[in-house]
Amino acid sequence: MRYFLTALVLLLVVVVSLVGWRGSKSTKPPLEVFPDMDRQYKLRPQAGNGFFASGSSSQAYVAGTIPRGAPYRDVPVNTGRLAGTTNFVQTIPVPVDEPLLRRGRQRYQIYCTPCHGAVGDGRGIVTQYGLVAVASFHEPRLVKMPAGEIFHTITKGKNLMGAYGAAIDIPDRWAVVAYLRALQRSRLAVEEDLPESERAALSVN
Repeated sequence: MRYFLTALVLLLVVVVSLVGWRGSKSTKPPLEVFPDMDRQYKLRPQAGNGFFASGSSSQAYVAGTIPRGAPYRDVPVNTGRLAGTTNFVQTIPVPVDEPLLRRGRQRYQIYCTPCHGAVGDGRGIVTQYGLVAVASFHEPRLVKMPAGEIFHTITKGKNLMGAYGAAIDIPDRWAVVAYLRALQRSRLAVEEDLPESERAALSVN
């Protein structure tokens, strides 16, 4: 035991003599056990470097790179807003066809049905567990809402609804908006919306 205490005291003396007390100041460089990448190899911007064929450390962007900022934000397909404004686009800025609606239905069933219900009436499964403040897409307010605003809500979220921008790609968000419009139209359609050849099937015998 005596030798152990002696060795411990000597160890403490050696440690203190090398690194000092915590908070003490010294003109000597610090003793680093883990440098934590304080010094690392890197290339300075605009500096010459023989590693690349061009001889420069700064390289051109890869073909197809999309810059951050206005060029990206000023495209209605990406933002749901009219270029150069904060106004939402009224209609879907991509071609709406059967494949888009099928894709929108699939994405809707995955991400939207639990809250908004299969027909968009706000009666999804979560309403059975206490979440009652779920919007119905058949409310006049949402029927009149611009397509870009619905896209923006899917992207950024609103009130109790979380943001789905990280989970649903931009084309799929427009597909969901198109399917929502189809759900709304299913309740708002009138006889004049049908082709002449199909209206006879609606006649009452």
